[in-house]
Amino acid sequence: MAIIHRDPLEELTHWEPLPHWEPFRGIERLQQEMNRLFDRLIPGGNGEIRSLTFIPAAEMEETDDTIHLKLEVPGMEAKDLDVQVTESAIVIKGERQSESKTEAKGVVRSEFHYGKFERRIPLPTNIQPDKVQAECRNGMLMLTLPKVESEQRTVVKVNVN
Repeated sequence: MAIIHRDPLEELTHWEPLPHWEPFRGIERLQQEMNRLFDRLIPGGNGEIRSLTFIPAAEMEETDDTIHLKLEVPGMEAKDLDVQVTESAIVIKGERQSESKTEAKGVVRSEFHYGKFERRIPLPTNIQPDKVQAECRNGMLMLTLPKVESEQRTVVKVNVN
């Protein structure tokens, strides 16, 4: 799905001096756009939350020589993930599959988020992509990203005369 940047406020700056000119037409369109956005995020009439995408939460810790990155990927295994690393960023792609359930009676309600995701995380310093280690266990993706040796912080005592 392509993301298209559209500025609804742009219409406010391009008013046409026509006889049918309506100064609040742009504001009304902006309100309609906002209503559509909230309709997608607020529970619908049947209690379901519609159209939310799964995005794994991340936690990053930086030491002198390594960056440790953890992502929550509950219900996913290593085979469900695609991890790509450059010197300055990491991209994690995957798909959280929905479980198909059928019941003869009753209603199934799910608040889980399913679907494809892609998360790009810029790194605070350059790393060595060929030395990255990854482990996926108990719904956690754990990455160890060694820093480039020239990027490692060293502390040097300077004598002042």
